[in-house]
Amino acid sequence: MMINLTSRSNPVCFHIRKLGRNRSYREEHKQFICDGIKLLIEAINSDIKIDVILTSEHLSLELPKGVRVFHVTQDILESVSPLTTSQKIIFSCAFKDESPSDYRKNTHILLDCIQDPGNVGTIIRCAHAFGVESVIFTGSTADIYSPKTIRATMGAIFKQKISFLKTPELFALKDAGVRFICASNGENAADINSADLSNSIIMMGNEGRGISKELFGLYDSTVKIPITNDCESINVASAAAIFMWEAMKGGKLCHH
Repeated sequence: MMINLTSRSNPVCFHIRKLGRNRSYREEHKQFICDGIKLLIEAINSDIKIDVILTSEHLSLELPKGVRVFHVTQDILESVSPLTTSQKIIFSCAFKDESPSDYRKNTHILLDCIQDPGNVGTIIRCAHAFGVESVIFTGSTADIYSPKTIRATMGAIFKQKISFLKTPELFALKDAGVRFICASNGENAADINSADLSNSIIMMGNEGRGISKELFGLYDSTVKIPITNDCESINVASAAAIFMWEAMKGGKLCHH
């Protein structure tokens, strides 16, 4: 049953607005928001738990049990949405469950202090497209549950396995025999065309500074993407996509 909401100050609207604007509030409630019919369909077809839907139009979708649906005006949607262009549907979901991975098998990608939410979302989207087993987040990487990140994933957030690991946990994996490969543009880095990317964690560093100093002793080798001499670097999401594509060509990725 759809319930009409007519006030921007309604507790449901307040909750959705706070989820979209405040990271600590998201973490406290273990919920995040998404917008648009495409993401809603992706969420319904996944095992993610949907809590509340605000919509300015009629919904003909079959929804999971327990989902609360509220009809609101478009101006209320725009008032609760943190995004510049508001769509006709906004909904809240529970945080994903972290699934354990065997990091000694298949290819994984590690994001260290990557701060642009668009880059993070694009990498999650590419990871799912290329069959990367898991995306690992460490350091001050952008919040994967921010609305800009979620929108950039184009629904891959519901399907891609993710995990959050701290520096000591990463070094414990190294001690357990997990192989780490660091993306680099250094002169001594191996050419990606001849590098073995299988059964490893590929490390992508901050857009401007690269890998954190705390992780310098973690990687076993460095690998670079050949680029023209008058180009200093390429976008980190583009670089990550190239690494994942090369790993997929080698047939060493998993398939969801």
